[in-house]
Amino acid sequence: MLKKNILFVVNPISGDLDKSDLIDAVEEFAMTNHFDLQVFETTGNGDLSKIQSLYNQYLPERIVVAGGDGTIKMVAEAMEQYDVIIGILPAGSANGLSVDLNLPDGIEENLKIAFLHHYIEMDMICINGKKSIHLSDLGLNANLVKNYEQSDVRGFWGYALQAFTTLKESEDPFVATISANNKTVEHTARMIVIANSQKYGTGVIINPNGTMNDGKFELVILKSLDLLLIGKIITGNMPIDSDDIVIISTDKATIKTDYPVNFQIDGEYCGAQTTLDIYILHKQMRIAVP
Repeated sequence: MLKKNILFVVNPISGDLDKSDLIDAVEEFAMTNHFDLQVFETTGNGDLSKIQSLYNQYLPERIVVAGGDGTIKMVAEAMEQYDVIIGILPAGSANGLSVDLNLPDGIEENLKIAFLHHYIEMDMICINGKKSIHLSDLGLNANLVKNYEQSDVRGFWGYALQAFTTLKESEDPFVATISANNKTVEHTARMIVIANSQKYGTGVIINPNGTMNDGKFELVILKSLDLLLIGKIITGNMPIDSDDIVIISTDKATIKTDYPVNFQIDGEYCGAQTTLDIYILHKQMRIAVP
């Protein structure tokens, strides 16, 4: 029987989880189903170019990724010019894209999807030259990501601790001038989400109408973030008809702020920014789905 090549990319430190059992499960699944598996563990040093070299060497029909959104994004960027399907085994601190794709919790089900199931052609977003596959934002949540990256506590409790700290130390609202759909508007905001999908990794819906392959992204402008509004969002009752929330759907936008505001892409802190140039990359990558 002819074997099919699979490249398995593992981030060994994502989510502060030991990956040895996961690697064993992937190797066993590949052997049982007659796949020729090549395993590559990321190091944070030249990973993108190394993945491209491995692709050119083995020409895999799929790349299976074990990591969080940042690892998936890095592989997607590496494969930007190649015709390959990316399968996901969620293994990060925040697995936002996996939640949005409705990937199951069990490893056996995820292995079947990553190796064998069909795929969608998914959009990406380009923000100041950097790629985003899921959710990016200015303001409060980016502050949280910054605090989390500087903390020694990882995983769920690390996020919970930093959420409390971030809310307690939240900065003043910022004024954003937004140009999109041939209009320019100004809003005072606590947070602006640049959304290619619907949910954060916690399952919280922030963009109810988001679709990952429609050639559009949404700007979700949160003017206020009082405890009542936060409670509604966390409990899944996103009040899209509220005066405190504005949603703009577009394929291109520019955001300018009145002072530098913390910014993050897919869970990676990207510094304080005053200008974001944003546009859609339609059907940029192939992702295996249930």
